[in-house]
Amino acid sequence: MAGGGDGDAWADQEQGNGGGGSRGGEAKRSEIYTYEAGWHIYGMNWSVRRDKKYRLAIASLLEQLSNRVEVVQLDEASGDIAPVLAFDHQYPPTKTMFIPDPHALRPDLLATSADHLRIWRIAGPDDEDAPSANATGNSGSVRCNGVGGAGQQQQPGVELRCELNGNRNSDYCGPLTSFDWNDADPRRIGTSSIDTTCTIWDVEREAVDTQLIAHDKEVYDIAWGGAGVFASVSADGSVRVFDLRDKEHSTIIYESGSGGGGSNSGAGDGGAASPTPLVRLGWNKQDPRYMATIIMDSPKVVVLDIRYPTLPVVELHRHHAPVNAIAWAPHSSCHICTAGDDSQALIWDLSSMGTGSNGGGNGNGNAAAAAAAEGGLDPILAYTAGAEIEQLQWSATQPDWVAIAFANKLQILRV
Repeated sequence: MAGGGDGDAWADQEQGNGGGGSRGGEAKRSEIYTYEAGWHIYGMNWSVRRDKKYRLAIASLLEQLSNRVEVVQLDEASGDIAPVLAFDHQYPPTKTMFIPDPHALRPDLLATSADHLRIWRIAGPDDEDAPSANATGNSGSVRCNGVGGAGQQQQPGVELRCELNGNRNSDYCGPLTSFDWNDADPRRIGTSSIDTTCTIWDVEREAVDTQLIAHDKEVYDIAWGGAGVFASVSADGSVRVFDLRDKEHSTIIYESGSGGGGSNSGAGDGGAASPTPLVRLGWNKQDPRYMATIIMDSPKVVVLDIRYPTLPVVELHRHHAPVNAIAWAPHSSCHICTAGDDSQALIWDLSSMGTGSNGGGNGNGNAAAAAAAEGGLDPILAYTAGAEIEQLQWSATQPDWVAIAFANKLQILRV
């Protein structure tokens, strides 16, 4: 089910800043589009291909073995978001992600993480070796009910291209918490696991390139910062950066206990702050000096400068409940969107923190101190959803659009 224009647009948090809340004579219908799935949505991401505008993948969160993935697309003419294909998936996917291939030079691939990393191939009706939309077996592929048929263009099919298990000694492996597809080298996908490892896959060879014991506890997220550099966050409370040219070492950029991120104090260690798990990591693609992380069950977001380990550049404090998701703007080095259990998605301008061209790189400490003295930084735009927002993605090829997921609804919002 789909609809357009149901809900409020972004609320401008600064008078006169020309935010996305008002656009002259444009109808509100063009600001917000909603899709209602038949199940609770967790995994969600935008397609990167420029020839597949307004296409997203969403995945279910069902406490059972059988789960679902849908690829949906907005019809700009009708304003409806409709499924173009759907397939079964073992266990709830912790993340979905399309291949970072904006110019469609490679096969149309979708990756999902759960017990294993799975790579799915989506094929259009013109592909000679296209998987059948009615394929069975390992693909779990079906065509959506009500799409395709007599007089209508046949919808694409999907097939399971490979299922990758990082445990070489067993069919069983630690569940994958997240993964990231390398923009600079799309052959590489990095996965994070509760077994403390990060695994770098060569998806063309369908083989492990590197596997590292990355942390002391579960690894909750991973993000690429270049062709051979990635970072991860963990239940051990640390952000660590790895360079594949030197696999024996990592750099700790931040620790929640020492950097003020942990609120717990250990009674058995002399009252020293104990680390609080870090659950999400976002690396600024426009300015890779900066990354942001989320502390478990915390309403704040920590922004880091990798040149100045340990101390945050700034902490964002305007959420009123735990933050669940972060997304850097794909077209701006100084804007970030955050979303959480307070049902709010907030967009922040961090240019005053030294992340933009009008800020000094070596003045991050003074800028952060000044912001703290003034009561903290305020967001420039806010959107209130109908329930706790669990997922947030900013479209890389259409930077005017942000997607959020809450309960069984997907919404795409014009910024």
